[in-house]
Amino acid sequence: MAERHSLIDTIADSVVPVHNDGYKFLAIGVAVALFFFWFWPPLAWVVVLVTAWIAYFFRDPPRVTPLRDGLIVAPADGRISAIERVTPPAELGLGDAPRVRVSIFLSVFDVHIQRTPIAGRVSRVVYTPGTFLNAALDKASEENERCSTVLTAADGTEIAVVQIAGLIARRILTFIREGDTLGIGARFGLIRFGSRVDLYLPPERTALVSVGQRAIGGETVMADLKSTEPEREARLH
Repeated sequence: MAERHSLIDTIADSVVPVHNDGYKFLAIGVAVALFFFWFWPPLAWVVVLVTAWIAYFFRDPPRVTPLRDGLIVAPADGRISAIERVTPPAELGLGDAPRVRVSIFLSVFDVHIQRTPIAGRVSRVVYTPGTFLNAALDKASEENERCSTVLTAADGTEIAVVQIAGLIARRILTFIREGDTLGIGARFGLIRFGSRVDLYLPPERTALVSVGQRAIGGETVMADLKSTEPEREARLH
């Protein structure tokens, strides 16, 4: 017999949890709203709307992550803004061999929780201070403030994820430390507010996504280490 859902079940299923980091901002918003409801109600409603947007920004929806060995999943939600073959930044310690870099641009309307693209050990976490250019620009990968994480899989494969601050973003958070062992799709960081995430694939590996495509962190397959499929071509309709 098919499972039946009531209206309450439907509403409950659509409610998305808020990440713990957002609660302090929500508390501030509620306090300011209550203050203005006492002194100037019209402005209080503006604060209520801003507080609702804060809850939306810090949403942390559950994700269904594919577990087949060899898959690399998206580390972030957002639009794939570039796929390029480049030499990794020196701070990653990945050598000089060119790698495919997939850049994901996160607008202020995207989920900002970052997730691990593979299962493995956190072999390196490097914070690099820098500027706060528009994260959509190519030079943001080298000049903006960023936090780089290198994950090493059980077979020695190394994948790098770089959280990059943007024009509005002023804080990069990581929930992990060097030596931690994480499963694929695990939450490992967050960026406030609007940003970019770069994913560096292993040498000679190609991406199975295209520029302009929307990625879903922890779900979208970015590459397959066990596949010989060439780089995909796509067209915007």
